[in-house]
Amino acid sequence: MQRQNYMITAEEVAESMGISLGYAYKLLRKLNKELADQGYVTVAGKIPRAFWEKKFYGYSQIVM
Repeated sequence: MQRQNYMITAEEVAESMGISLGYAYKLLRKLNKELADQGYVTVAGKIPRAFWEKKFYGYSQIVM
């Protein structure tokens, strides 16, 4: 079983959604701002995978 990283990168976002890298960074900036407004520490160009899955797919954990 392959272990996923805790953070998802802009490159992964762009590839999985079929969007440009620039637009992926724009999405991550928006989501990082949302996290920062809630008091979380953020990393530019990355976002917690669980937060990404919750915002875009409606769940926080993949069930297999």
